[in-house]
Amino acid sequence: MEAALLSGFIKTILPKLFSLVQEKYKLHKVLKGDIKFLEKELRMIAVTIDDQILLGREDHGALLSLSMEELRELAHQIEDCIDRFLYHVTREQQASLFRRTITSPKTLRSRQRLAAEVQLLRKIPEEAHQREKRYRVFAGLSSSRQAESSYCSSGSDPHTPKADLVGIDGPRDELVQQLTEEPEDLAKQLKVISIVGIHGSGKTVLAREVYESDVGRQFSLRAWISATGRGPREVLMEILRKFGRPVVDNSSVDQLTVDVREHLDKKRYFIVIDDMQTDQWSSIEAAFPEDNVVSSRVMVTTTIQSVANACSSSNGYVHRTKRLGDKDSEQLFVRKACPKKYLGYMQPESKEVLKKCDGQPLALVSMGQFLRKKGWPTGPNCEDVCRNLSHHLEQDETLERMRRVLLHSFSSLPGHGPKACLLYFGMFPCDHPIRRKRLMRRWLAEGFVETQPSSTENFNTLIDRNIIEPIGMCNNDQVKTCKTYGMMREFILLMSTSQDFITLFAGNKVEHKYVRRLSLHHNIATSGSCSSLDINLSLVRSLIVFGEAGKAILSFQKYQLLRVLDLEQCTDLEDEHLKDICNLLLLKYLSFGETVASIPKDIEKLKLLETLDLRRTKVKILPIEVLLLPCLLHLFGEFQLSDKVKITSEVQKFFLTEQSSLETLAGFVTDGCQGFPKIISHMKNLRKLKIWIERSEKNTNFTDLVNAIQKFIHDDKEESNDPRSLSLHFDACTENILSSLKAPSYLRSLKLKGKLLELPQFVISMRGLRELCLSSTKLTAGLLAALSVLKDLQHLKLIADELEDFIIEDKAFPGLLHLCFVLEGATLPTIEEGALPYLISLKLICKDLDGLAGMKINHLKCLKEVILDHRVTSETRETWEKAAKEHPNRPKLLLFNPVDESESVPGDSSLASTTAEREAMETFPTPDGALQEDNIQILVKQISSAAPEKLNNSEPISKDELNSSFNNMGFSEGKLGLTELSIVQNGKTIDPTSVHSRRAKA
Repeated sequence: MEAALLSGFIKTILPKLFSLVQEKYKLHKVLKGDIKFLEKELRMIAVTIDDQILLGREDHGALLSLSMEELRELAHQIEDCIDRFLYHVTREQQASLFRRTITSPKTLRSRQRLAAEVQLLRKIPEEAHQREKRYRVFAGLSSSRQAESSYCSSGSDPHTPKADLVGIDGPRDELVQQLTEEPEDLAKQLKVISIVGIHGSGKTVLAREVYESDVGRQFSLRAWISATGRGPREVLMEILRKFGRPVVDNSSVDQLTVDVREHLDKKRYFIVIDDMQTDQWSSIEAAFPEDNVVSSRVMVTTTIQSVANACSSSNGYVHRTKRLGDKDSEQLFVRKACPKKYLGYMQPESKEVLKKCDGQPLALVSMGQFLRKKGWPTGPNCEDVCRNLSHHLEQDETLERMRRVLLHSFSSLPGHGPKACLLYFGMFPCDHPIRRKRLMRRWLAEGFVETQPSSTENFNTLIDRNIIEPIGMCNNDQVKTCKTYGMMREFILLMSTSQDFITLFAGNKVEHKYVRRLSLHHNIATSGSCSSLDINLSLVRSLIVFGEAGKAILSFQKYQLLRVLDLEQCTDLEDEHLKDICNLLLLKYLSFGETVASIPKDIEKLKLLETLDLRRTKVKILPIEVLLLPCLLHLFGEFQLSDKVKITSEVQKFFLTEQSSLETLAGFVTDGCQGFPKIISHMKNLRKLKIWIERSEKNTNFTDLVNAIQKFIHDDKEESNDPRSLSLHFDACTENILSSLKAPSYLRSLKLKGKLLELPQFVISMRGLRELCLSSTKLTAGLLAALSVLKDLQHLKLIADELEDFIIEDKAFPGLLHLCFVLEGATLPTIEEGALPYLISLKLICKDLDGLAGMKINHLKCLKEVILDHRVTSETRETWEKAAKEHPNRPKLLLFNPVDESESVPGDSSLASTTAEREAMETFPTPDGALQEDNIQILVKQISSAAPEKLNNSEPISKDELNSSFNNMGFSEGKLGLTELSIVQNGKTIDPTSVHSRRAKA
C-alpha cells in the first residue's frame, strides 16, 4: 500500500526531473549528468517496487538499500529541488531586460544552488547502498504485512447470529420477491440479481438471508460460491464441485462452461456468487442459459457498480444496499457495546459514534465491540473514542477486521492515480459535499493526473467502487457533488497524514514542520494560534481554507511552490493579500470567496494558471490581463470588461495568433456593446460559454453578440462531436436575439432562461443536442410540441411557473432518457402509450403535486426511478409508491430536498420565481434507495455548479476582420491599463435582484 503510493509519486516527478536537462535551462554538463543519474536511480527504484508488489511482497527492506521513509524523503527533496529551480527560472523569465542584467549574479547562484542540491541528493542512494553492503540486513515479511495480505474479502460474516440482524427485513423481502416475480414477457427465463454496496454494508449477510429463506430453499439445485481471489475458471470449477460433478484440473474456461451448462440444463437452480470483484460475468455468462424455461436465479454480491450492471444487464435486478436508519443503527451499536447486565442502565451517548459509522453494519458492530472491550460504562465515552478514532483504527485489534476491509478497498485501486486522488479527499471537512469538476481540476493542478480524461477516469473508478458516494446529479445524470462516507473518511485521514500526504490542524497544532498540502477547517486556525507556527510554508503545494485562516497563513510572501490555492470559503482574506498571491508563479488553480471585490492587473504574472474561479466573489469588472494568461483553461464568475480598457497591439496579437487556451468561460455580462462579444470570436478552444444578456439604454444593437454566438454554434462540414455547451440568460427585451440565430448549428448542451413563447428555430434544426434546459414563466403547448421531435435529445429539464395543457403523443421524444419538470403549478402533461419509449428517470419537482395528477407511468417500459418534491403530501407519496409497485420494473421512488448549500456558489436570483426552481436548475439527488413506508429517505441535493462540457467556435476569421473588430469596440490604441476600482469591504451584501449580485454556477 505504502509502496504503491511511493512508486506512483516517483513516476510523477520523473518527467519533471528529465525536463531539467533541456537546453532552455542552460545547465552545466556535469549537473546534467548528476540529474540523469538521479533519474535512472529513481526509475530503477520504482520498477523494483512494482515488481515486488506484483510478487505480493511489500516489505522491501530485503531488496532496497533505502527504507520507505528514506525513499519518500528523497523523492520529496528531489521534487522540492526541481520546483524551487523552476520558480526562480520563471521569475527570471518574467523580469525586464534591465532587471535580468542587474540580477544575473542571482541567476548564476540559482544554478549553483541547484548543482549543490543535486550533488547532495545523489549521495543519499550511494550512502544507503554502502550501508546495505556493510550490514546485509534481511528483513522478512512482517506479521503486519501478512495480516494485510490475509484480507477478509467480505466485510460481513454470512453466518451472523439472528440477534445481530437489524434493518434487514425490508431488503430481504424485496429480494425474495425477485426470486418469484417476473414480467410476463420474460416469464420462465433466468434472472440475475446483483447486490452492490461498499465493504461492510451487509451484502453477504443479506444474500445469505435470501439464500436460506423458504423461497430460496424451493429450488432443486442450490450452491453458494465465494469468488474471492478467484478467476472465471476457478468459479466454474467450484460450481461443478458444489454439485458433485467431477472436475479436470487443466480444463479450460470454455470446457467448464459447457460442463456447467449441461448440468444445469432444464433444472431449476439458485446460485449465489459472493464477492465478485472483477467483471467475471462476461466469461461465465454462457454457463447459465437465458431461456432456462424453469425460472432459475443467480445472485451476485459485489462492491463494484459496473460489475453489478454487467451481471444484471438483460433480465436482471440491481439492489443497492442502503445505510441503516438512525434507530436501527443505535439498536445495533448499543447491542454490541453494552453487556446484558447493563440493559437497565442508561445507554451510551452514541451520537458521535453513529455519525462516524454512517449506518454501515460492520462499522457499528466493530465500534460497539471496541467500546465494550474498553469497559463500558466505566471506560472511555463515545466522544473520547471518536476523538482518537484514527489512532484506534490503526492500532487496536478489535478494529482489525474493519481496518482490513478499508485497506483492501484502498489497495485494490488500480495504480497510483486513484489512490492519490482518494487521499486528496482528506483536504475537505467531514460531511463536506465536494464538487466533482472542482476536485478534478485540482487533481490536474497537483499533477496526480496528466489529462482531463485521466481525471474523469479516476473519479469514475472511485464512484464505481463505492468508495466515494454521489450526493447531487447534473442534468445529464453525471455526478455533480460527492463525499466520502464516515469510516472511510477516518481511514483516508489516517493514510494521508501518516504518509505526509496532507497536513491538518489538530488542536491548534501542525503535526509536521515540512508541509506539502495544508488544510484549515472552520476557525481552528485563529490569528493567535498561527502566529507561532513552526512550518516551512515555502514547501506548501496546496492550501485550502474553510473559515478564518489567520495572519500567518495569509502571509503569501512566505510561499513559493503553491500550485493550488483555494480560498473560496476563507472569511478573512482581503484585497490587500492579492498582491502577494500574484507572485506565486507556479499557481495552476486559484479561487476566491466573497471578501474579494477586485482582481489586480498583476495577475498577469501567473503564466501557468489554468483555473480561476471568481463565482463567490464580488468582482464585477474583469481585468483584460486575465484573458491574456496563456495557460488559462477555465474562467468562472459573472463579470464585464471595463469600458475604459485600452486594446494594445500586444492584446490584438495575442488573440490574432490564437494564443488563448480558454475552454470554459462561464461567464460574462453584456449589453451588446462591451468587449467580450468581439473577443470570444477568437477563442478557438472555447467549449463552454455562459452569457447574461442585459438591456441597456446606451445600446439596443446586439449584432456583435449574435455574430459571436452564431460562430460558436455553427455546425461545420466536418460534423465534429465536441462537447460544446451554451447557456444564455436574457430578459424580455432581448429575446429577439434567439430568433436571429440560424442553422446549421451544433451543440451538445443548451440552457435558455428568459421569456420563451416558442422554441427558437435554430434549436429545432440543431444537430447533436443531447441536453436541454428551458426556464420561463410560462411554457406553451406549441413550444412543448416542437420539443417532442428532437431525436437526439436525451436529457430535458423544464422550469416554469405555468405549464400549458399538453399531450405527449405516441412516438414523441424517441431518445429521451431523463425528463424533469420543476413547476410552481401542479399541471402535468398527459403521456400517451408509445411515448417516451426509453425514459429511465422522471423527476417531478412540484410541492403542490396532487396524487398522480393524471400521469400514467405503467407504459413507460424502461422507467427505473421517479423523484418527487419532498414537500408533497403523504397521500401523494403513498399514491406514487403504489403506482411504482404496480409498474413492471418496480422503479425506485425518491424524494428531492434542496436543503444543503455548503458547497453551492451564489445562485442566479432571477432563475425562477421560487426557491425550489432556483435550486433545481442544475442538480438532482442521486438515486440511492427506494421510498419505504416506515423509513422515507430524504435525499439531499447540493446546490453547486456544473454544466455540461464546453463550447467550440466554428469558422476562422481573418486578421483584417480581427483588427476591424477591435477598432469597432470603441477602444483607443495605447498602453494596456485599467482605471482604479473601488474595493467593496466585507460588510453589506449586494441586492440579490441586481445583475451583479448573481453568480454563475459551474
